[in-house]
Order: sequence, then C-alpha cells, then structure tokens
Amino acid sequence: MKTIRISCIGSGDALPGSPQYELALEAGRLLAEAGWTVVCGGLRGVMEAVCKGAKEAGGSTVGILPTSDPADANDWVDTPVATGLGPMRNYLVILNGDAVLAFEGGAGTRSELALSQKTGKEVVALARFSGFDELIYAHSPAEAVMELTKIVGAR
Repeated sequence: MKTIRISCIGSGDALPGSPQYELALEAGRLLAEAGWTVVCGGLRGVMEAVCKGAKEAGGSTVGILPTSDPADANDWVDTPVATGLGPMRNYLVILNGDAVLAFEGGAGTRSELALSQKTGKEVVALARFSGFDELIYAHSPAEAVMELTKIVGAR
C-alpha cells in the first residue's frame, strides 16, 4: 500500500514558541497520527515544526533541501534530499506530495501555491492567501487533516 505524502509549505522564519510554529507542530503531529509522511523544504520555521510534530508522534519526514548538503536539514528530517537547486526545489516539494498543507508564508510559499495550481495538487490552507481562489481553508490543524482526508481518500 502506498504511503500518503502531504507537502507542507510555509514560512522558514517562524520561531519556536510562536503561534505559527505551534500550529505547524500540532499539524505535523496530526499528519503522523493519520499515518501520512510529511514532505517539506527541510529547513527551519514551519518546516522544522511540522517535522518535529510528526517525529514526536512516530511519523516519517522528508526534507527536500535547497542546498547541496544533506546535513543542512533540520534535526527532525528522516530523509534529507539535497538538491542544490535553491528556491527552484519548491517544485519538487509540491510534486512529491499527494496534497498540500499551506501555512502563512511569503514569496516562497506563494510560489509553491502557484506550483500547486499548475500541477493540479489540491491545497488546504491554514492562512489566507489573496489571489488563490481554489484553496480549501481550514481554521485548525484538526480541520485541515479532515479536509486532507477527503482529498487523499478520494484517490
């Protein structure tokens, strides 16, 4: 049976203890409890938080890094994928998920949202993004996982 992978995107600037970090930490835990693998950019902020939450719940994580060094991955990445592609690795983050979970973020996150639309990946968002009309908005990580279940359960 194929493992469901959820691409998690959001700010690399979210600090431990901040509301955004805590939201991503909870989401990572819930994704792991659903039996899904977390795929992300593998660095800090939201990426670190979802990986940490997933690992603390016994889940698996993949970090698709912008750098050429697997050691750059955060401490909770099981499988670091070094690309040396810089922000162009965003495409690989999106491509390797069965669906996307979006947290608040800047230009990098918006580029991943655009790539999600281009590749037909459905996105559940825990933040508002103007200009992206086809996102499914959730008010909590638990609601986001319910929406993701509808998406990946239909496959």
